[in-house]
Amino acid sequence: MSVIHRTTLEPTKLELLAGWLPTRPWYHGGPLPRLGKAGGFRLDDPKGEVGIEFMVVRDDSGDGPVCYLVPLTYRAAPLDGADEALVGTAEHGVLGRRWVYDACHDPVAVAELAALVEGRAQPQAQSVSDTPDHEVSRALAGEGPVPAEFPAVEDGEEHTELTAPDGTVLRVLRTLHPAPDGAPQAEPGAAGHVAGAWDAPDGARVQGLMVLLLTPPPAP
Repeated sequence: MSVIHRTTLEPTKLELLAGWLPTRPWYHGGPLPRLGKAGGFRLDDPKGEVGIEFMVVRDDSGDGPVCYLVPLTYRAAPLDGADEALVGTAEHGVLGRRWVYDACHDPVAVAELAALVEGRAQPQAQSVSDTPDHEVSRALAGEGPVPAEFPAVEDGEEHTELTAPDGTVLRVLRTLHPAPDGAPQAEPGAAGHVAGAWDAPDGARVQGLMVLLLTPPPAP
């Protein structure tokens, strides 16, 4: 169950991201991001140890505003072998020091994302405790199962690809685009997807794809 503490975080999430985003190949803004929170959702860690948040941030530093999907995890201790995925550390007013990671490199978050695509995990509201987020939708062609481990992580200019040993790919779409008709549909060839909602720069609430599941072609 996601428990949201009404307290302080120093530095704030947006302050951490302002220093981290320009180091990402999928970031296309200026050297000094101007960030605002635009939406997102959470997933529960079954063990209750890791905070998992899929944050949408809007950046106004480039030629035009861009919304990025930034999955993050919050841990009470460093994650072994994930130094390159560390966004930063922050002091939480209730929980103490938290290590904040790019969730694409965190096996707990990746397993729960796979469970979400498969329909075994329920998305939670970003800022309200124990409240499902009904703006998040998912779909899966067939019955699965979806692999739980995606150890290979590669950042591209528009997305991050997580690859399982069998060749299945979770593609995290970093630059978000509203669905043209307001009803997100998976791209041709995708075996599943996750879609969500966020606030557009003009204040409208929009929906679009966030994650695609791609499966390898069958063996000849």
